[in-house]
Amino acid sequence: MAHSLNRDPQPPAATERPNRPALDSEEVMQARADLAACFRFADRLGMHEGICNHFSAMVPGHDELFLVNPYGYAFREVTASSLLVCDFHGNVVDGEGEPEATAFYIHARVHRNVPRARVAFHTHMPYATALTMVEGEPLVYAGQTALKFYGRTVVDRDYNGLALDEREGDRIAASVGDADIVFMKHHGVMVLGGTIAEAWDDLYYLERACEVQCLALATGRPIIPVSQEIAEATARQMREGDAESARLHLASLRRTLDREEPEYRS
Repeated sequence: MAHSLNRDPQPPAATERPNRPALDSEEVMQARADLAACFRFADRLGMHEGICNHFSAMVPGHDELFLVNPYGYAFREVTASSLLVCDFHGNVVDGEGEPEATAFYIHARVHRNVPRARVAFHTHMPYATALTMVEGEPLVYAGQTALKFYGRTVVDRDYNGLALDEREGDRIAASVGDADIVFMKHHGVMVLGGTIAEAWDDLYYLERACEVQCLALATGRPIIPVSQEIAEATARQMREGDAESARLHLASLRRTLDREEPEYRS
């Protein structure tokens, strides 16, 4: 299911590349470790799919470079140092390996065309993906967790197969609009955020909301949405503390991994 960019699978080591930008700042190292922690926990929670799916984040201090996982590695294998730094032209600026083709064409175009999307997490996580495969709007605002996403979602209904060129990447980016959550029909979801912590927090709670909705649907009884007035008010309440809650959420992940899988930081 994953596709190579058809480049040399073993590009020159980062130390051999001329004109390499400074990528060893404390902020960049923090971003690498935070992103690696998200990969590890996504694996723990069953939000991965083989060597497919991809998380990316703009490199702190750089507006044309992004971190992304290398092709051929499961989420559970990702470490801070194994993440690649790519530019928008398909070049690996730092790291060993290459991005998976759809990772590049989706993430490079989203980051380039939607500058507010400093972070982009794309998964085929099961419950959210299941809701992209059925009639109607994917998310019903009936549970409190779902209300976190009220007014923040969009549905990309124009599935065109694998994203293997810039045109499809641009089309996906154009579908985003003002949304933070993109339900990609017949495909999966993409979560956009201003920080790694916020993207992780949304990804986690989105799958929880979708899981509860699938369980409710399985009862065969009608789901009762919350009123629009209450949904809007609750969403505002949730958004007021989201950034700090997300920061603490990611910190809790890292404390757990520091105890149980400290190699993620390497």
